[in-house]
Amino acid sequence: MKGYNPKSCNEGEKIFYTPIEAAIRWCNLLEQENVIISALALNNSHIPILGQFTQWPCLRNNSLKIIDAIEHGNLPYGRDGKLVPSGEQVARARLTIRHIDLKKWMTLNYPDQKPAFLFDEIERKTHSAFNMESFQSLQADRDAINANLKKKTELFNKLQNSYNALQGERDSLRAMVEQKEPPLERAETTYLNVIGSLLALLLGKSPQGNPYSSFETEAAIISAMLAYHHHKQGISARTLQGKFAEAKRSLDSE
Repeated sequence: MKGYNPKSCNEGEKIFYTPIEAAIRWCNLLEQENVIISALALNNSHIPILGQFTQWPCLRNNSLKIIDAIEHGNLPYGRDGKLVPSGEQVARARLTIRHIDLKKWMTLNYPDQKPAFLFDEIERKTHSAFNMESFQSLQADRDAINANLKKKTELFNKLQNSYNALQGERDSLRAMVEQKEPPLERAETTYLNVIGSLLALLLGKSPQGNPYSSFETEAAIISAMLAYHHHKQGISARTLQGKFAEAKRSLDSE
């Protein structure tokens, strides 16, 4: 039939089971179910008796595990498929376990056992150690990591914004300096030209031959500067002589 999904249920799956039906499926003996049920009926028994079905020893053991879980309140049970309160007496012939309750009980108590009538293919391939508790623990770790990552991301964004702002201020200051202050070499040439011009003026004469000042030599100028400003940085005979020579060369080079 078109659209039918054969994987929507498992082989041997029922809404509820008698203890022996559950044990037969647990042992993967579904093909022998009729033979087993008929043999038990001959003995008027509902689970294998000791020494019966020696070729399938797990059949009796698994039946006893289910009965034990019911008697100790670990596995909910019912009468003819209808759930009854724990402790209520039910005839063995009418004792039943719901599919969903059997699956929960087996998952909790026998995580390494995943018979096909209870668990689908994906569930059977899932590692037995990976249960809901493990999943919740991993989920909590993931949430903690995500929260920590969010905080670190916010901090990074703040630092990035601060870094960008500092870069902007640096570029602005650099532009201001480049616009307002000439390069060091050009500034030095300017100062030398000014000194050279003043020196030429102090020692020069007008077109009529009159001196512009009373200074006749560079030595006289240096002597006067030392007399008035000897305490200032750079005002020494040697320094002034050197600067005067550089100033004259600077003027002559242009």
